Amino acid sequence: MVKIKICGLKRLEDIEIVNKYRPDYMGFVFADTKRKVSHELARQLKDKLDPEIISVGVFVDAPKEEITELFENGTIEMAQLHGLESEDYIKDLKAMTDNKLIVIKAIEMSQDTDLLKYDSSNADYLLLDSGKGSGKTFDWRLIRKDLKKDFFLAGGLNKDNITQAIEEFEPYAVDLSSSLEVNGFKNEDKIKEIMEIINE
Repeated sequence: MVKIKICGLKRLEDIEIVNKYRPDYMGFVFADTKRKVSHELARQLKDKLDPEIISVGVFVDAPKEEITELFENGTIEMAQLHGLESEDYIKDLKAMTDNKLIVIKAIEMSQDTDLLKYDSSNADYLLLDSGKGSGKTFDWRLIRKDLKKDFFLAGGLNKDNITQAIEEFEPYAVDLSSSLEVNGFKNEDKIKEIMEIINE
């Protein structure tokens, strides 16, 4: 069964919704976007989160110490990297957390993307995306069927294309954000609908 991640939570109401519908992962965005949350707010929200739901911190070229601090104080259990973080950067993050931090490396997909080079990445998972929270799909034909690492599929996934994406590419997980919002806020009806589609 494909796993689901809902990203960009920033209100107590968002936590209450995900606690009700139980996705596998949820994301706090610490990068400079409209969904950015402070460390303090993320900690407060994490305290209310169902412990069965894994918290993921989303970063863009953040200081390694910021990520490890959020991991060590229990705010996040995984780190999703959307910048130019190198393999050495990921290796250092792992070493700084005694290899306990799980790392997702996001890849902006284009005709020039060489997925082969990520087969030996220090990251635990890949995330294939069209950009940093663009909300648009990329050309799914770019996905190699022989990827050695499990991957999260992101970018423009919604109720109309999610079933095709799962059936055709068998991702480890799907990652949704903007398609689950109304006026910039997570919407319970949209989350309920997508969870039902995925779990049917």
